[in-house]
Amino acid sequence: MRRLRQRPVSPLLREYSLRKKELIAPVFVDENAFSAQPITSMPGQFRYPLSDIPALSKRLHDAGVGGILLFGIPSKKDPEASGAFAKDGVVQSAVRAVKAAVPGMVVITDVCACEYTDHGHCGIIGKTRHGDDLLNDPSLDLMNRIAVSHAASGADIVAPSCMLDGVVASIRSVLDDAGHEDVLIMSYSTKFSSALYGPFREAAGSGYSFGDRTTYQINPANAREALMESKIDVEEGADILMVKPAGLYLDILAGIRSFGLPVAAYQVSGEYAQIKAAGEKGWINEKAVALESLVCIKRAGADIIITYFAEDAAGWLDEEQ
Repeated sequence: MRRLRQRPVSPLLREYSLRKKELIAPVFVDENAFSAQPITSMPGQFRYPLSDIPALSKRLHDAGVGGILLFGIPSKKDPEASGAFAKDGVVQSAVRAVKAAVPGMVVITDVCACEYTDHGHCGIIGKTRHGDDLLNDPSLDLMNRIAVSHAASGADIVAPSCMLDGVVASIRSVLDDAGHEDVLIMSYSTKFSSALYGPFREAAGSGYSFGDRTTYQINPANAREALMESKIDVEEGADILMVKPAGLYLDILAGIRSFGLPVAAYQVSGEYAQIKAAGEKGWINEKAVALESLVCIKRAGADIIITYFAEDAAGWLDEEQ
């Protein structure tokens, strides 16, 4: 084994390498912002005004990043999340801006309602036998409207993150009926009810006003349920499966790989914030740990990695050439 680790030989035998095109950059577009607003819990990340999106898209494309995942922060919220499917909504406008500036950039949109509802949950709230909670079927109709509006604006991939039962089949049906057969669905097929989403909720203004999301996200202890959720989405017509978060769930990622579809992994805000904070303290080497985390996500089976390190990692990979 020591012979195989000799410095001239070792690079030839490396089993996995990151490619810039495999990285997707999450981008927050804020309808209320007039300039880029720093996100305090995610150093180096910003909420961008719509006017900044063309230049940002060009910068990411020139860096070699494979695509962007758009999240919108609207100027107004209401119980029906009407801003989420508005023709001139913040995400719809951002998609058009990206496609006008960089036609070849892959644009993914988050299909959810938590940023647009005044209660912060991912759909329509109503009475259940256990009190007020998310109503699955009325929320499906909402996700359908959001997905079609994103596709009509030019999105290449829609990504329903609400974890509703039947959402992939429902969206596939309405996309096809609306003439968007070529738009892919990247399902948040295995999304855990994780404590690592806190910085994102600050960034997107998507914290909930009551309860929690455990009734429509997976308990971190449940591996069989996680695999079943992705298997169901395969049967419903998903094009890409996703595991979220990434780093603590590599066993799940490896298991989902066996279904045969492309697999995405989302290195979430809390994972990013931990590495950034420890790096700023000097306790770790940020670059080395970030790249290690990304290559291990790929080793576990990810074809696509959604990460807030996307632009930095693209630059670091250039340095290694």
